[in-house]
Amino acid sequence: MRCRSLFRAAGLIAVAFGMAGCGVPGPATPATAMDPLRRSLSLDGLADGGEPVTVSYLTAGDPSGIRLILVHGTPGAADGWADFLADPPPGVEVVALDRPGFGDSGPDGAVTSLDGQADAVAALLPDDGRPAILLGHSLGGPIVALAAARHPERVHAVILLAASLDPALERIHPMQHVGAWAPVRAVLPRPIRNANAELFALKPELEALRPELALVRCPVLIVHGTDDDLVPFSNVAYAETHLTGACRVETVVLGGADHFLPWNAAPTVRAAIARAEAMEC
Repeated sequence: MRCRSLFRAAGLIAVAFGMAGCGVPGPATPATAMDPLRRSLSLDGLADGGEPVTVSYLTAGDPSGIRLILVHGTPGAADGWADFLADPPPGVEVVALDRPGFGDSGPDGAVTSLDGQADAVAALLPDDGRPAILLGHSLGGPIVALAAARHPERVHAVILLAASLDPALERIHPMQHVGAWAPVRAVLPRPIRNANAELFALKPELEALRPELALVRCPVLIVHGTDDDLVPFSNVAYAETHLTGACRVETVVLGGADHFLPWNAAPTVRAAIARAEAMEC
């Protein structure tokens, strides 16, 4: 009976997190189509103990063009961007990473610091002088903002897609405490277990990010739906208030749109990518 109760609780948590962004809805392109696009690199300092961590990513498009780096939320994986990789924007190199702790990237446990996550994104910035656009969805938003703040000379533009930035809006659901209980945590799937750890740590991480937002220098395009039940629309006002160092900030308001913009509003996301490519300071 005890084991049955644990698995039932784990199932409830998995369903709750699945409804909150675990790829439902998702791309039309099957994940298996992404296998030939997969690459990896090794990074030091992301995991406890300092051992090297493998960061897995997918790449497609024009290798000589501007690089678009796509950063998923929590949970998630690079193949959530499969439609953008299967049909990349013209003249753009598309790179989507499995964030540390998800997909084929290490470590097995969660990397809850925005610093560590931003370091993984920064490792994918071009080293040949080409510009880069960073697009972060949901929890990917604060990650790309921090990467842009730390590497202003290497980032052409940032797209904050339904991005979670305001620490005052972060709440811990009671089921998350169940998921953090060791016997339940042990039977949760890795993406759910690591997503729970990230969300527990997010509020103080966003508080630490606040002063860094003023260090973003490049153009920023904010795209957010008014009916986002997972990351409230009021995150937009917070971003506009704190991105004081950006040379320009533009906001696209999607009336009636939900949180799942990469799949439910793909044409708008593609238009945002084209707009970001054209933005100048």
